[in-house]
Formats: sequence, structure tokens, C-alpha cells
Amino acid sequence: MKIDYRKLYDPENYLFEEVSRRFYEIGYLRAFDFFCIVIWKANRSKSKIAKRLLSKGHPDLDSAVVALTKSVANAANDKARMKTLIVEWGFRLPMASAILTVLYPVSFTVYDFRVCEMLDGFFNLQNKTNFDSLWNDYESFIAAVEKATPPEYNLRDKDKWLWGNSFCRQLKKDLAENFQKKVDG
Repeated sequence: MKIDYRKLYDPENYLFEEVSRRFYEIGYLRAFDFFCIVIWKANRSKSKIAKRLLSKGHPDLDSAVVALTKSVANAANDKARMKTLIVEWGFRLPMASAILTVLYPVSFTVYDFRVCEMLDGFFNLQNKTNFDSLWNDYESFIAAVEKATPPEYNLRDKDKWLWGNSFCRQLKKDLAENFQKKVDG
């Protein structure tokens, strides 16, 4: 795979223009593109995820990622796609939602702490152990994202709007406090 390295300077653009398109065209991803998603969501998780993928009996990360992404592509519907990542492959909701958001940006949005803050809810969704309950609450999370944002935005832009709003509020708060954490006491 020949890469124009300039495209990697803007990881989100690379993911949503290159990786999404490539997945749509061929029905799976290679390890490089998959780990670009992982790093975009949580760089600190890449080693743990690599270890988990290899524990499934694949000889290398590329074959594990191809198997994983083909199973996602072949899933019957959005719920089955999420179930594949969480139940079969052991991903937690934040990473599973990030992967699915890149692969299916019309149907999924990233489950993120900042977005939960903006919605003032859904904080413990990632800790649910019953998949059907988690899925139902994730659907409610998506509905709340839709409701809390400008109606003309697509789901990806709604997520970015909420994240940006949270970032802006946090920075203004930090500036007002001169970046000094208040200590209870």
C-alpha cells in the first residue's frame, strides 16, 4: 500500500475519507488502517488491543484484523455489528463505537466522556455487561446526540459539535481558574 504521508497528518480526515471508503469497497481492513482508528480513539490502548487480537489464535495482527473486520462487514445489522466487536472480540463500548463510527458513520457515533458530559447522562453505559441492555441504551445515546445538536448536521458532525462544545467549556473554565485545580478542603 503506497501512502501519501501528508494524509496521516490529519488522522480524522484520513479515517473518514480513506479508511471508510476502503472498507466500503473491499469489505475489510488491514492492520495499518485498523490501528489508525485505535490510535485516533485511544493511543494508550493499542498494545492491549493488539494482544487481545492475537489471543484469538491468529498468527499476526493483519490476519486478526481482516477476520474481525470481515465479521463486522458480514453482520446482519447494526446491533449485530456492535455485538461482534463487544461480545465476540471483547472490545469496550468506547472503542467499539469509534471503530463502527469510522466504518458506518451514518449509523454510529463515538461513545465519549465529553459527549456524555454535554448530554448530562449515559456515563455508566460502558460498564453494562448485558449486551441487549447496552445496545438499547446506546440507541438512546444516539437519539440524545441527535436531539441535543443542530438538526442540519449529520451524525458525525453532531458528535464533533458536542465534543467541541465540551472542549470549549472546559478551556474557558480552566482559563477562568488560571489552570489551577481547586482543592476541596
